[in-house]
Amino acid sequence: MSTMTTLTLPTLSPRSIPFDSGWPLIGHLVGSSLDILGFLIRMAHKHPELVEIKVLGSTFYMVNHPDLLEQVLVKNSHAFIKDKMLKHMGQPVFGTGLLSSDGDFWLRQRRMAQPAFHRQRIMTYAEDTVHFTERAMAVWQPGEVRDLHQDMMTLTLEIVTKTLFNAEDNQDVRDISHALDAIMERFSSDTFTDLLEAAFGKLYTSPVQKRYKQAVIELDRVVDAVVAARKIDGRDHGDLLSMLLEARDDDGNPMSDTQLRDECKTMFIAGHETTALTLSWTWLELMRHPNVLTKLREEGRRILNGRNPTFNDLPALTYANQVLLESMRLHPPAWAIQREVIEDVQIGDYILKKGKDVIMSQYAVQRDPHWFPSPEQFKPERWEGDLLKRLPKFAYFPFGGGPRLCIGQQFAMMEATLMLSMMAQRFDFELVPGQYIVPQPSITMRPKYGLKVRVKALIPA
Repeated sequence: MSTMTTLTLPTLSPRSIPFDSGWPLIGHLVGSSLDILGFLIRMAHKHPELVEIKVLGSTFYMVNHPDLLEQVLVKNSHAFIKDKMLKHMGQPVFGTGLLSSDGDFWLRQRRMAQPAFHRQRIMTYAEDTVHFTERAMAVWQPGEVRDLHQDMMTLTLEIVTKTLFNAEDNQDVRDISHALDAIMERFSSDTFTDLLEAAFGKLYTSPVQKRYKQAVIELDRVVDAVVAARKIDGRDHGDLLSMLLEARDDDGNPMSDTQLRDECKTMFIAGHETTALTLSWTWLELMRHPNVLTKLREEGRRILNGRNPTFNDLPALTYANQVLLESMRLHPPAWAIQREVIEDVQIGDYILKKGKDVIMSQYAVQRDPHWFPSPEQFKPERWEGDLLKRLPKFAYFPFGGGPRLCIGQQFAMMEATLMLSMMAQRFDFELVPGQYIVPQPSITMRPKYGLKVRVKALIPA
């Protein structure tokens, strides 16, 4: 690995932030709207620490060095709040859930929700993960063509519905599924229009936005009904909702009904979308790298010997973990984090000004050759020997970091590892030729046109 460098903290007067203005009048509007991921990589290579970028009449900071990222996300996190874009797109569905809230209110909610993700609870969720994965695989037939991305989305939604609401195979699940389809369609729609509307207000109401609004109403209806029924029932169902209902803040107060609804909706969306995307992109890489799949399958046979994995097998499934780490390096479901600066703040040798937006891109930083030699190559072996401990802390941050580190990180890694190990033991897939597989960066990074595969069953060892 190339020598890793860190920045020296400032001892002199602050330095001027490099300014990349792009074209006259429009700035970087064309490059950032036509290929935002490529644009971010180019900016990170050109400005490895920090740059201020112009798009139309606005400018924003892009932070690219791990040491500066740590100062934004950890050491000076008090000087930043969630960005305008998330509030513009996500407020109707996320409300004041953990993903979108800020300040003392966010901290109160985070502390109240944290016990739902303790180790003992995650062990129970592991059993649900194995059960639903087994059920999904039971209907896959050799030779058939399937959209593996859609299969992963359906499966992870079933798992999160069970772990959140202790519900399966009922009308609530179907209603939630239909509502989430419309909501995610909105999040995956026209990013350029969203940029303009976040800056200048609503331009028009599209059919997608109308479906989104109706879907949020329907999701609110379902969640409110489930919460109301559970409060009457009063029993602990061993799910996330029971934990949220039991939670109390430092003054002994429970969450309000509105807050329960917002947290449930946030967990529905964040709890299934990111894991589904991780598995979709992972299988794309495995189909392109059969040697990696062979090694993954050999680990499963050695550790599991034909049985399904359990929570206790996770420490032994080291190569499966490396495969997922490498997949999330190249294809982070959350491809960028944005913040708004709420007070002038110094990071490194630079002053960030109040009112500006900051973008920090996992997609760009995790492809930086300073930290990852041959960064475009899929090489799970690079994670051997505790690479995570040797890297600067924010050279790799698929789950964010600092106080706002994803609350479901351990849940997501457990779920993805068990599902991947089970699938690799039972099936192989081959890409249907002629597909255009391209990332669609919105709130998350989906394969824009799905992932069509032909199923090939394996003979048990």
